[in-house]
Amino acid sequence: MRLARPRWSGTLAVKAAVFITVMCCALAALLGVLVHVSVTHQTVGEARDLALSRLEDATRAFEAGDTLGFGAEVDPSGLPVALHRLAVAGERGTMVAEHRGRPTMWAAGPADGERALAVAVDYRQSARTIEALDNAILWSSVLAIGATLLVGAFAVTRVTRRLHATARVARRISAGDLDARVDDPRTKDPTRPQDEVAVVAVALDSMASSLQGKLLSEQRFTADVAHELRTPLTGLHAAAELLPPGRPTELVRDRVAALRTLTEDLLEISRLDTGRERLELDTESLEAVVRRVVRAAAGSPGATPGATPGIGTGTDTEVRVVRDALVETDRRRLERVLGNLVANARLHGRAPVVLTVNGPVVTVRDHGDGYPEYLTAHGPQRFRTEGGAKGHGLGLTIAAGQAEVLGARLTFANASDGGAVATLTLPHTPPAGAGPRAGTTSSTGDGLSDGAA
Repeated sequence: MRLARPRWSGTLAVKAAVFITVMCCALAALLGVLVHVSVTHQTVGEARDLALSRLEDATRAFEAGDTLGFGAEVDPSGLPVALHRLAVAGERGTMVAEHRGRPTMWAAGPADGERALAVAVDYRQSARTIEALDNAILWSSVLAIGATLLVGAFAVTRVTRRLHATARVARRISAGDLDARVDDPRTKDPTRPQDEVAVVAVALDSMASSLQGKLLSEQRFTADVAHELRTPLTGLHAAAELLPPGRPTELVRDRVAALRTLTEDLLEISRLDTGRERLELDTESLEAVVRRVVRAAAGSPGATPGATPGIGTGTDTEVRVVRDALVETDRRRLERVLGNLVANARLHGRAPVVLTVNGPVVTVRDHGDGYPEYLTAHGPQRFRTEGGAKGHGLGLTIAAGQAEVLGARLTFANASDGGAVATLTLPHTPPAGAGPRAGTTSSTGDGLSDGAA
């Protein structure tokens, strides 16, 4: 079984800390080895020279028959075997070995062909010097690595903090907050050098500004077109009412009504795009709201003749109440959301359409072919339908926008046994800034919706 690495292990700060630590350890080890080898070579060389000098004096005294100096002896008991063999063979040499519990530098040479003349020099001071040097190298390396790691972590954290700030702004822009900007301090001072993070921040701010400008232009265009269409459509509607009864007149009136609905939907979307909609809150029974929506849908175009809302089978639309709930919400907007969901289910799905109330959660399910894949993955998209379905792709877009104003969560999925399922989860508390405001209205016409596959 493969264990998953912690998420923090892949962050830039951790990677930088690991890299700095590894490089500092490698550099400290290299410098430590170089200093150790150099000092050890010098210390051993001095001890070796001293031992050979004393051996030279002892050899002259031995050949002259004089008394050997201090530390000189023929075939001493502690002389290393390898050095003894070298001396008997007629060569001189030195070696560091333990003698009587202390480190000793030995120097040996031939005495009379069968024996070895050796000199022992105390090597304890030199050994202590090398040991102290090694300890000093070790602790100074640890301190240097720690200090470098702290400084490096501080420097990297400053960079990663700016990167995290840039990422947060990018997420806010993705969520629809086009006013969000990084405003990196480095970008405000042209005399300061611009690092890579500042370049990314400038690019993100520029992209957000450009995107905001284009979206505002699109919103203004949509609102202007919808407003300009209302006047001629009103005249066209009045003229259509004056036509004599007949099939052509019914077709004209039907198309005029469709154009008026489309215009009102465009106006509603333009208002939702501004993000300035205010709620008019009241306490409502969710079951009562759902039943009002179903009664209104029963009389709308596309309803099954004679269908009555209620619990049971054989009807066009059913209401099932698992648990009713009192919610503080904007009734008109809530009815708009549920009405569009029901209209979409009846227009593109198959009966029965079932609305289920379970506390603050309402599900709308049909038994058709389900939502298109793009809709369940990315949500509704205006003016996009699938497979030649009826509508302009605005109904679910409006439902999602109004749900956002309500602070509710609207999700789209397909049932495992077939059919589209829309789930509206109302908040326990109303969104911040909610309150009554006169003059805030939106279209309550039966909006056309995204087509199901």
